[in-house]
Amino acid sequence: MKIRHLYISPGHNYFGHHGQPAGSHSIVEVAEIDCIAGSGVRGDRFFNYKENYQGQITFFSSEVYESMRLALNLSGKSAAAARRNVVTEGINLNSLIGTEFEIQGVKFRGTAHCKPCHWMDQAFAPGAELFLQNHGGLRAQILTDGRLSVEK
Repeated sequence: MKIRHLYISPGHNYFGHHGQPAGSHSIVEVAEIDCIAGSGVRGDRFFNYKENYQGQITFFSSEVYESMRLALNLSGKSAAAARRNVVTEGINLNSLIGTEFEIQGVKFRGTAHCKPCHWMDQAFAPGAELFLQNHGGLRAQILTDGRLSVEK
């Protein structure tokens, strides 16, 4: 598995906004992120969200994004619109649900699929929520402290 992009956001645009307008917090691409065991990604909106939170860090597949981009004829949108922390290449993220895994010396536990919400149709294009069913990414807990870096 390779890390292609890393993102953090200080606030929620969709989470907790059901029935309301989306938020306007930017998502920031960074070269590195600090993973803190049991807490999340330093500087991200879910850092210290709640004890044993299942989505301390989130992953999204660049292959899924590319397939969706082609299927929905997306232009002007990047994988960042999914608002996941880590964009990967070369791994089926669903295979990590219920397992412990390690990336760049940091250990994680895959907890659940990132179920896409109705906001994906706004973030990407109509049809994105349906396209991302069972392919929306991975939610995980951070088991050890460490730093992840983008691999070129």
